[in-house]
Order: sequence, then structure tokens, then C-alpha cells
Amino acid sequence: MLSVRRGKEAVQFYSAAFSALTLLRVDADDGDVVAQLSIRGAIFWITDESTENGNFSPESLRGSTTRMVLIVDDPASAVAQALAAGATSVWPVEERYGWLIGRVVDPYGHHWEIGRKLE
Repeated sequence: MLSVRRGKEAVQFYSAAFSALTLLRVDADDGDVVAQLSIRGAIFWITDESTENGNFSPESLRGSTTRMVLIVDDPASAVAQALAAGATSVWPVEERYGWLIGRVVDPYGHHWEIGRKLE
């Protein structure tokens, strides 16, 4: 579960950036959202931060405790899609550690390594 600020925007971002599908979404009366998303069958959750419950976004922490790894056939295209949706490049797609991989940070502070293992 990824904690974010501006959960409604985050659902839209992940849809645009990673072609995420919304499997379940609950909108609270106060504007917060909890959503179950799927990227190519990998399921994860996002929720607006709840500091009173110890649930902090990377923006509140000034850094993230989570790094997501997204395995795709074409890392360059996937990174380009994320950048076009509003992600920021941390490092470009290149060969590292036996992978073709790049890293972006989403507008909510979560880092995503996007790549595939080299044969």
C-alpha cells in the first residue's frame, strides 16, 4: 500500500503513467481515497496519508521507504510513458546489474525502477 497526498490525482496519474487499472475505489466524504490498482496483473493499493494513524506519504517524510520494481518488456517505452504523465527521471534506462532498467519518481515521492532482466 502506497501512501500519498492527493489520492484522487494519484489514481489518475498511475492510470496514465503505468496503464494501471482501478479494481476497487472508495472515496471518503472528506475527499480522501483508497484504491486497489493493477499494473499488468500486479495488484497494489494507494491511500491518502493518515498521519494520525502513522500512515505518512513520502512528501511528509521527505523521502520514501518504498521502491517499486515494475518488470516490462520495453523499459524505454514504459519510462517514457511515466515521464509524459508527470514522473521525473532519477536515471535513464541503461544496462545495470544484468538488467535494462531506469528509475523515475512519481509526483507523490515514490520511486519506480522499470526494467527487464537481460538474457
